[in-house]
Amino acid sequence: MKEIRILFTGVGRRVELVQAFRQAALCLNIPLKIFGADMTGTAPSLAYCDFSRKVCGMKDKNYIPELLRICEEDKIDLLIPTIDTDLLVLSENSSLFKDTKVMISNPDMIRICRDKNKTSQFFMDCGLKAPIPINDWKKYKGGYPAFIKPKDGSSSINAFKIKDEEDLKIHAAQIEDYIVQPYIDGTEYTIDIFCDWNGEPISIVPRIRMSVRAGEVLKTQIAPNKEMHEEMKRLCKCFKPCGPITVQLIKEIRSGDNYYIEINPRFGGGAPLSMMAGANSAIFILQLLSSETPKFEPDDLADGAVFSRFDQSVCTNIEAYNGKLKGVVFDLDDTLYSEKEYVRSGFKAVAEYLNQDDAFSQLWNYFLCGNQAIDEYLLSIGKIELKEKCLKLYREHFPTIKIYEDMYERLQNYRKQGLKIGIITDGRSEGQRNKISALHLEELVDDIIITDELGGEQFRKPCDIAFRILMTKWRIQGSEMLYIGDNMAKDFQACKQLGIRYEWINNQDGLYRKAR
Repeated sequence: MKEIRILFTGVGRRVELVQAFRQAALCLNIPLKIFGADMTGTAPSLAYCDFSRKVCGMKDKNYIPELLRICEEDKIDLLIPTIDTDLLVLSENSSLFKDTKVMISNPDMIRICRDKNKTSQFFMDCGLKAPIPINDWKKYKGGYPAFIKPKDGSSSINAFKIKDEEDLKIHAAQIEDYIVQPYIDGTEYTIDIFCDWNGEPISIVPRIRMSVRAGEVLKTQIAPNKEMHEEMKRLCKCFKPCGPITVQLIKEIRSGDNYYIEINPRFGGGAPLSMMAGANSAIFILQLLSSETPKFEPDDLADGAVFSRFDQSVCTNIEAYNGKLKGVVFDLDDTLYSEKEYVRSGFKAVAEYLNQDDAFSQLWNYFLCGNQAIDEYLLSIGKIELKEKCLKLYREHFPTIKIYEDMYERLQNYRKQGLKIGIITDGRSEGQRNKISALHLEELVDDIIITDELGGEQFRKPCDIAFRILMTKWRIQGSEMLYIGDNMAKDFQACKQLGIRYEWINNQDGLYRKAR
């Protein structure tokens, strides 16, 4: 199955969102690589991405060229913006991304969402109720309490409840470009909507905003509502969103009417909560990219489920740790020994079985050229029916390999220091066990985890479970552990998430050196 590559811009603190896509790919058994773009390089979500890309600010003239270069070089299939400031510039330039889809609505709709006056008018054009905005506090006649906020603001920044005219005058002087609206006393809702490429809604999930901090929900309750569902279908027909949008409203206590106040044409901060409740838009996106038709059953939604969010930290410069080490964990292939040496050993076993004079040299030449060596050689001699037998022989042979001398010395030194020593390695169990036996590693280390033995390929790195097992078994913290590996593409993601120190072995002859 083709690997899917997704780039999130402004990835920031969107750890839940990245995790949702990781889990969705696992559920669908789709190979997925996640790229995160950020200005600082220290955003916590980057620790959960497969690759991070540092970019300039969106107002910089080089922003779009930088993203175009990243998408071309990294062969990105889909770009997903996550912050308001990215939306318009990406929408206006989406046609430049030739081989990358951009999950963004059209520029006219983005402009409506960025201007609270236009947003209110759009709601009313859709036949929905909205508080009428006034741009001059002196002309406001809507009664008190009132509400003032920036015309193009977000995250509830500079948004205030106003008690009287004097209070309004003071706040109006402090906010440069504002709107004033009647304050609606009621229950706040966010509606998470996901649409296909043509703007047809796949899922519509209202949820109550029970607790909010800086505009982002901390506690929410899934609350399906037929009236809101029909109103959002009407809105989508006018808006034609591409992908995710979130709509906010207040259900007035006195009248029971829905007053719509805001549209965010992107994933909202609380969107992963709707995914966990059953409307899994991360799965929908992967299905769309795989040319499948997503299906959502509203009856499967966890009606009434309450989700409460919390803060968590990651260290973005683990190299700053300098405390005492208590445990060291090694990767196996191309870290402790040469994987190419193993390949040579395997080809010799296959060549001996085939009993052909040129078998080994031809297999090795095919391998060096980047071909499927066993397939190519068997085709060349007209014996492709022996493929399964040769592969089994290759994978299960007892190899002739040896530990790198410098790594053997490190193992001995760590043992003398009294440190716990472990190995975490991916691969088929029998093949990895044969390598371990051939290298006599059982005599040199305390614990060996072959991730496939935990339950299958899904436990391979960058999955963090094997690391957690050793931390728990050894009763040590991440900062007290060192992981040594060679594969930048997968070896260190778990370390970044768990605060484990790590060391990259720059193996110039490594088989996976060019892995991206």
